[in-house]
Amino acid sequence: MGREVTTDLAMLERLAPTRGKDVVDVGCGGGALVRELARAGARVIGVEISREQLAAAVARDPDGRSRYLVGRAEALPLGDDSTDVVLYLRSLHHVAPVELMTALREARRVLRPGGAVYVAEPLAEGDFFELVSLVENEVEARGAAQGALDDAPAAGLQRVRTVDYDVRVCIADLAGLRARIVSVDPARADRFDDRAPELAEAFGRLGEAGERAGERCFLQPMRADVLIPGPGAVLPSSSTA
Repeated sequence: MGREVTTDLAMLERLAPTRGKDVVDVGCGGGALVRELARAGARVIGVEISREQLAAAVARDPDGRSRYLVGRAEALPLGDDSTDVVLYLRSLHHVAPVELMTALREARRVLRPGGAVYVAEPLAEGDFFELVSLVENEVEARGAAQGALDDAPAAGLQRVRTVDYDVRVCIADLAGLRARIVSVDPARADRFDDRAPELAEAFGRLGEAGERAGERCFLQPMRADVLIPGPGAVLPSSSTA
Protein backbone atom coordinates (compact mmCIF):
# COMPACT_ATOMS: atom_id res chain seq x y z
CA MET A 1 0.00 0.00 0.00
CA GLY A 2 1.46 3.34 -1.07
CA ARG A 3 1.86 6.41 1.07
CA GLU A 4 -0.81 9.06 1.13
CA VAL A 5 -0.18 11.91 -1.31
CA THR A 6 -0.98 15.18 0.41
CA THR A 7 0.51 18.59 1.16
CA ASP A 8 2.84 19.63 3.95
CA LEU A 9 0.25 22.12 5.18
CA ALA A 10 -2.57 19.57 5.26
CA MET A 11 -0.42 17.12 7.23
CA LEU A 12 0.67 19.83 9.66
CA GLU A 13 -2.90 20.91 10.34
CA ARG A 14 -3.96 17.29 10.83
CA LEU A 15 -1.24 16.45 13.33
CA ALA A 16 -0.58 19.80 15.03
CA PRO A 17 -3.32 22.37 14.29
CA THR A 18 -2.06 25.94 14.57
CA ARG A 19 -5.16 28.14 14.40
CA GLY A 20 -5.24 30.59 17.31
CA LYS A 21 -1.80 29.49 18.52
CA ASP A 22 1.63 31.08 18.79
CA VAL A 23 3.85 29.35 16.24
CA VAL A 24 7.52 29.68 15.33
CA ASP A 25 8.72 28.46 11.93
CA VAL A 26 12.44 27.71 12.30
CA GLY A 27 14.22 28.08 8.96
CA CYS A 28 11.25 29.85 7.36
CA GLY A 29 13.00 30.58 4.05
CA GLY A 30 10.83 32.72 1.79
CA GLY A 31 8.04 32.72 4.36
CA ALA A 32 5.41 30.79 2.37
CA LEU A 33 4.39 28.65 5.35
CA VAL A 34 4.41 31.67 7.67
CA ARG A 35 1.96 33.48 5.40
CA GLU A 36 -0.29 30.44 5.00
CA LEU A 37 -0.54 29.90 8.73
CA ALA A 38 -1.13 33.58 9.45
CA ARG A 39 -3.99 33.61 6.95
CA ALA A 40 -5.43 30.57 8.71
CA GLY A 41 -5.45 32.33 12.07
CA ALA A 42 -2.13 31.51 13.72
CA ARG A 43 0.23 34.06 15.26
CA VAL A 44 3.48 33.23 13.52
CA ILE A 45 7.15 34.15 13.91
CA GLY A 46 9.53 33.20 11.11
CA VAL A 47 13.19 32.64 12.02
CA GLU A 48 16.14 32.65 9.62
CA ILE A 49 19.88 32.84 10.08
CA SER A 50 20.42 36.33 8.61
CA ARG A 51 18.64 39.45 7.44
CA GLU A 52 19.62 38.50 3.90
CA GLN A 53 17.88 35.13 4.25
CA LEU A 54 14.80 36.89 5.66
CA ALA A 55 14.64 39.57 2.97
CA ALA A 56 12.37 37.62 0.61
CA ALA A 57 9.97 36.65 3.39
CA VAL A 58 9.67 40.23 4.62
CA ALA A 59 9.18 41.57 1.09
CA ARG A 60 6.35 39.10 0.45
CA ASP A 61 4.55 40.06 3.67
CA PRO A 62 3.79 43.75 3.08
CA ASP A 63 0.85 43.72 5.51
CA GLY A 64 3.19 42.76 8.34
CA ARG A 65 0.86 40.07 9.64
CA SER A 66 3.78 38.08 11.01
CA ARG A 67 7.08 38.75 12.74
CA TYR A 68 10.46 37.75 11.39
CA LEU A 69 13.53 37.35 13.57
CA VAL A 70 17.18 36.60 12.89
CA GLY A 71 18.29 33.56 14.83
CA ARG A 72 19.45 29.97 14.71
CA ALA A 73 17.80 26.73 15.71
CA GLU A 74 20.45 26.20 18.37
CA ALA A 75 19.85 29.68 19.86
CA LEU A 76 16.24 30.70 19.26
CA PRO A 77 15.55 34.43 19.83
CA LEU A 78 12.53 33.64 22.01
CA GLY A 79 11.78 33.49 25.71
CA ASP A 80 11.13 30.39 27.77
CA ASP A 81 7.59 28.95 27.53
CA SER A 82 6.68 31.45 24.80
CA THR A 83 5.17 29.40 21.98
CA ASP A 84 2.66 26.63 21.37
CA VAL A 85 4.12 25.01 18.25
CA VAL A 86 7.72 24.91 17.03
CA LEU A 87 7.96 23.98 13.35
CA TYR A 88 10.82 22.51 11.37
CA LEU A 89 9.56 22.04 7.82
CA ARG A 90 12.40 20.56 5.76
CA SER A 91 14.84 22.54 7.91
CA LEU A 92 16.10 20.32 10.73
CA HIS A 93 18.62 18.54 8.47
CA HIS A 94 20.20 21.92 7.68
CA VAL A 95 21.31 22.23 11.31
CA ALA A 96 24.91 21.08 11.79
CA PRO A 97 24.89 17.51 13.18
CA VAL A 98 26.81 18.56 16.30
CA GLU A 99 24.12 21.18 17.02
CA LEU A 100 21.02 19.03 16.47
CA MET A 101 20.47 18.11 20.12
CA THR A 102 21.04 21.72 21.14
CA ALA A 103 18.38 22.73 18.61
CA LEU A 104 15.89 20.25 20.06
CA ARG A 105 16.65 21.47 23.58
CA GLU A 106 15.97 25.02 22.40
CA ALA A 107 12.65 23.91 20.94
CA ARG A 108 11.79 22.32 24.29
CA ARG A 109 12.81 25.50 26.14
CA VAL A 110 10.47 27.79 24.24
CA LEU A 111 7.46 25.43 24.38
CA ARG A 112 4.57 26.19 26.68
CA PRO A 113 2.99 23.33 28.65
CA GLY A 114 0.89 21.31 26.23
CA GLY A 115 2.91 22.55 23.26
CA ALA A 116 4.38 20.47 20.45
CA VAL A 117 7.40 20.36 18.20
CA TYR A 118 6.46 19.41 14.63
CA VAL A 119 9.21 18.18 12.31
CA ALA A 120 8.63 17.29 8.65
CA GLU A 121 11.74 16.00 6.93
CA PRO A 122 12.32 14.79 3.35
CA LEU A 123 13.44 11.19 3.19
CA ALA A 124 16.56 10.25 1.24
CA GLU A 125 14.76 8.29 -1.47
CA GLY A 126 12.78 8.72 -4.68
CA ASP A 127 13.20 10.50 -8.02
CA PHE A 128 13.25 14.01 -6.60
CA PHE A 129 16.01 13.08 -4.16
CA GLU A 130 17.99 11.53 -7.03
CA LEU A 131 17.64 14.76 -9.00
CA VAL A 132 18.59 17.12 -6.18
CA SER A 133 21.48 14.88 -5.16
CA LEU A 134 23.26 15.88 -8.36
CA VAL A 135 23.78 19.26 -6.66
CA GLU A 136 24.09 18.19 -3.04
CA ASN A 137 23.80 14.70 -1.59
CA GLU A 138 22.14 15.03 1.81
CA VAL A 139 22.05 11.37 2.84
CA GLU A 140 24.23 11.98 5.90
CA ALA A 141 22.51 15.23 6.89
CA ARG A 142 19.04 13.71 6.65
CA GLY A 143 20.19 10.62 8.52
CA ALA A 144 21.64 12.78 11.29
CA ALA A 145 18.31 14.63 11.65
CA GLN A 146 16.43 11.35 12.00
CA GLY A 147 19.00 10.14 14.51
CA ALA A 148 18.49 13.26 16.61
CA LEU A 149 14.74 12.66 16.63
CA ASP A 150 15.39 9.11 17.83
CA ASP A 151 17.39 10.62 20.70
CA ALA A 152 14.80 13.31 21.49
CA PRO A 153 14.33 12.17 25.12
CA ALA A 154 17.83 13.51 25.80
CA ALA A 155 16.45 16.94 24.86
CA GLY A 156 13.42 16.59 27.12
CA LEU A 157 11.07 15.60 24.30
CA GLN A 158 9.18 12.45 23.43
CA ARG A 159 8.03 11.40 19.98
CA VAL A 160 4.30 10.67 20.04
CA ARG A 161 3.38 10.42 16.37
CA THR A 162 5.21 9.59 13.12
CA VAL A 163 3.56 9.62 9.70
CA ASP A 164 5.18 9.01 6.31
CA TYR A 165 3.56 10.67 3.31
CA ASP A 166 4.31 11.92 -0.20
CA VAL A 167 4.19 15.47 -1.54
CA ARG A 168 3.74 16.05 -5.27
CA VAL A 169 6.29 18.63 -6.39
CA CYS A 170 5.77 20.17 -9.83
CA ILE A 171 8.49 22.32 -11.38
CA ALA A 172 7.98 24.36 -14.54
CA ASP A 173 11.43 23.97 -16.07
CA LEU A 174 15.15 23.75 -15.34
CA ALA A 175 15.26 27.41 -14.31
CA GLY A 176 12.54 26.71 -11.76
CA LEU A 177 14.52 23.79 -10.40
CA ARG A 178 17.59 26.01 -10.06
CA ALA A 179 15.63 28.68 -8.21
CA ARG A 180 14.21 26.11 -5.80
CA ILE A 181 17.56 24.50 -5.02
CA VAL A 182 19.55 27.73 -4.75
CA SER A 183 16.95 29.42 -2.51
CA VAL A 184 17.86 26.96 0.24
CA ASP A 185 21.59 27.68 -0.02
CA PRO A 186 23.03 30.30 -2.42
CA ALA A 187 26.33 28.38 -2.42
CA ARG A 188 24.61 25.74 -4.55
CA ALA A 189 24.39 28.06 -7.57
CA ASP A 190 27.86 27.27 -8.91
CA ARG A 191 27.41 23.53 -8.41
CA PHE A 192 24.10 23.65 -10.25
CA ASP A 193 25.60 25.57 -13.17
CA ASP A 194 28.59 23.22 -13.39
CA ARG A 195 26.25 20.24 -13.75
CA ALA A 196 23.51 21.91 -15.78
CA PRO A 197 23.65 19.45 -18.74
CA GLU A 198 23.44 16.45 -16.42
CA LEU A 199 20.62 18.08 -14.46
CA ALA A 200 18.72 18.85 -17.66
CA GLU A 201 18.92 15.19 -18.72
CA ALA A 202 17.78 13.95 -15.30
CA PHE A 203 15.00 16.53 -15.12
CA GLY A 204 13.55 15.24 -18.37
CA ARG A 205 13.96 11.57 -17.41
CA LEU A 206 12.80 11.42 -13.80
CA GLY A 207 9.31 12.02 -12.47
CA GLU A 208 6.45 12.50 -14.90
CA ALA A 209 5.15 15.15 -17.24
CA GLY A 210 3.03 17.85 -15.65
CA GLU A 211 0.00 19.65 -17.06
CA ARG A 212 2.00 22.47 -18.64
CA ALA A 213 4.55 22.18 -21.42
CA GLY A 214 7.98 21.34 -20.04
CA GLU A 215 6.73 20.84 -16.47
CA ARG A 216 7.90 17.80 -14.50
CA CYS A 217 6.25 16.44 -11.36
CA PHE A 218 7.88 14.33 -8.67
CA LEU A 219 6.73 12.55 -5.53
CA GLN A 220 8.85 13.60 -2.57
CA PRO A 221 8.68 11.16 0.36
CA MET A 222 8.33 12.94 3.71
CA ARG A 223 8.24 11.96 7.38
CA ALA A 224 6.33 14.04 9.93
CA ASP A 225 7.04 13.71 13.64
CA VAL A 226 5.19 15.23 16.58
CA LEU A 227 7.15 15.60 19.80
CA ILE A 228 5.95 16.86 23.16
CA PRO A 229 7.71 17.68 26.44
CA GLY A 230 9.05 14.60 28.21
CA PRO A 231 7.32 11.69 29.95
CA GLY A 232 4.28 12.63 31.96
CA ALA A 233 3.39 15.63 29.79
CA VAL A 234 -0.19 16.09 28.62
CA LEU A 235 -0.57 14.91 25.02
CA PRO A 236 -1.91 17.80 22.91
CA SER A 237 -5.15 17.05 21.06
CA SER A 238 -3.38 17.96 17.81
CA SER A 239 -1.26 14.80 17.89
CA THR A 240 -4.05 12.29 18.47
CA ALA A 241 -5.50 12.55 14.97
